[in-house]
Amino acid sequence: MAIDLLELPKAELHLHIEGTLEPELMFELARRNDVELLFPDVESIRRAYVFDDLQSFLDIYYAGCRVLVTEQDFSDLTAAYLQRAAHDGVRHAEIFFDPQTHTERGIDFATVVHGISRALVDGERELGITTRLILCFLRHLSADAAMATLELALPHREAITAVGLDSSEVGNPPERFREVFERARAEGFLAVAHAGEEGPPEYIWQALDVLGVRRIDHGVRCMEDERLVEQLVAEQIPLTVCPLSNVKLRVFPELGAHNFRTMLERGLCVSINSDDPAYFGGYIGENYTATADALGLTRDQMVQVAKNSFRASFLDEQDQARHLEAIG
Repeated sequence: MAIDLLELPKAELHLHIEGTLEPELMFELARRNDVELLFPDVESIRRAYVFDDLQSFLDIYYAGCRVLVTEQDFSDLTAAYLQRAAHDGVRHAEIFFDPQTHTERGIDFATVVHGISRALVDGERELGITTRLILCFLRHLSADAAMATLELALPHREAITAVGLDSSEVGNPPERFREVFERARAEGFLAVAHAGEEGPPEYIWQALDVLGVRRIDHGVRCMEDERLVEQLVAEQIPLTVCPLSNVKLRVFPELGAHNFRTMLERGLCVSINSDDPAYFGGYIGENYTATADALGLTRDQMVQVAKNSFRASFLDEQDQARHLEAIG
């Protein structure tokens, strides 16, 4: 493939900022904040990053988040991600954060948002990466808890573009969060949702029809429902696929068995993203190169994937056009 996939301009649309917490930074923040970790050293943490499913990952993910306490912690975490993203050719990033993971520990909502936002402003100035911030509700918690979190977000709406839905998918259908998404959209937030990773295609239908989302995060199980595929193609509803994450969480047994190429060739608006890269063994650059190699994707197909990422973003048409022209 006569193209450098790291140099290829791209947008990352499915990235959990807490999922970029590398073990080295985890230990540094634990010392800074006097937080006791369950692991004695960095290598023991890395050895623990073997997951049977989404829930086994989430157990470690939430434990690691305990080291994030101050505004500076959230800023340092975000700045570290942006440096890696710039190296991988990311020109625009739309970043998830999970405020309930922190407010449930007594961390103020403003601490989280201000810390992340400060780093995003610095990142645009120093690295040229534009960003949008997406608040995700934890679907294993109640709809009432999500609504309370939305209330906390309202004073910070200038910093937050959209709301999303993540965490344990199985048994937590999107329709449970109908009212909070209706309220969020009425308040001017855009909407996305995780659906069709471990959950069935019906969850994708619910995210579209009940929550009114603009974009589906993951969505790989859409291929089990031909009518759904046809609608996704016809309306060019974006799907933010995370190949290495899908393999790490046993959604697919290996990368060569992933259905990403099939999705792309069916005309779905799919992009490649890294999800929780500190835990899943690869940032967006590794996801691009590993997926292209494993599935035999051509230069033109990878260029299409990069173009999809900008077209699926929340950038305005003028900014999208500028990035598309840079790809060529």
